[in-house]
Amino acid sequence: MSLQESEWGSALTKPSSTASSAAVLLGAWVLLLTAVNLFSGAYSSGFKVLWIGFITGDSATSNIAHGGFEVVADDIVFGLIGVVLLGLGAMGMGKAVEGGFSAWVNGIPQGAIASSLFSPDGGFNRTIASWLIALGVGFYLYWSLMNTTWVDPGVYAVMIVMVSFGFAIHTMADSES
Repeated sequence: MSLQESEWGSALTKPSSTASSAAVLLGAWVLLLTAVNLFSGAYSSGFKVLWIGFITGDSATSNIAHGGFEVVADDIVFGLIGVVLLGLGAMGMGKAVEGGFSAWVNGIPQGAIASSLFSPDGGFNRTIASWLIALGVGFYLYWSLMNTTWVDPGVYAVMIVMVSFGFAIHTMADSES
């Protein structure tokens, strides 16, 4: 019996909508950071991130002065990672959701997270969870725009806690029903 023929093997090899959603969102975020880094520098005002040095923690090679629109190998690699993540997420969504990727995108406003922002119909916990997610993302975007830096670990620490707690509360509400 092959891995695909067993029931648990099928569950492991079939793309999930949750993993595909995460890949789409992460890919879109990576592409946003790549665009910001190309046009204005994502490290701080006047500096662009060298992604390989930033991710590996090598502070000596994590940023360079930004002299206008310029492309370095790090931008190409990071952008390709974003395209691959977005593509894999869209492909997985095509298999995991009836109607594919476009149906998933069109269903976001009716989903539990978006619909419970202004309606307590799904429960008070879901409303709090949705606002945690919205406030976390909003905080990251606002702070990054105001301070012209998009890769601050302290900002990530605040945003990730809010967003992950929001998703965790939604997941617990899903498991109860």
